[in-house]
Amino acid sequence: MIGFLGEYEATLDSKGRFLLPAGFKKQLPEEGGSQFVINRGFEKCLSLYPMKSWEPIFGEISKLNDFDPKVREFRRYFLNGATMMDLDSAGRLLVPQNLKEHAGLEKDIVLVSAVNKIEIWDKTKYQQFFESFSPEAFSSLANEVMNTRGDKSNE
Repeated sequence: MIGFLGEYEATLDSKGRFLLPAGFKKQLPEEGGSQFVINRGFEKCLSLYPMKSWEPIFGEISKLNDFDPKVREFRRYFLNGATMMDLDSAGRLLVPQNLKEHAGLEKDIVLVSAVNKIEIWDKTKYQQFFESFSPEAFSSLANEVMNTRGDKSNE
């Protein structure tokens, strides 16, 4: 299983390319580590999946019931804009224009670990997200999502 840690700043050049930070490159699998799928994130960001992370997700989506309208709607939204890409010889990735617009990426970006993928955020939007989230709200959220056993002793 692939797992990422870290947060790195990068810059989009005039063509929409960015250099994949060395800290993330070191965490990629040796085999197939230069192939990715990029698509829209759940928020106004992009998700960059190494191919080894993307393949099982795509496999699960492929198994869903095509007769269910909610499945078709989910597939359309989730796969909308998904693009395969490779690192170029300089270690850069090109963000497709439609995805760049979706996430509001201009020049300064932040690449953030998100377990099996990397999120790509506009730097200003990423900073605003954290400025609007208090330590108390984070503590409450952590308790809610990490308390999956039904053990309410920490409340």
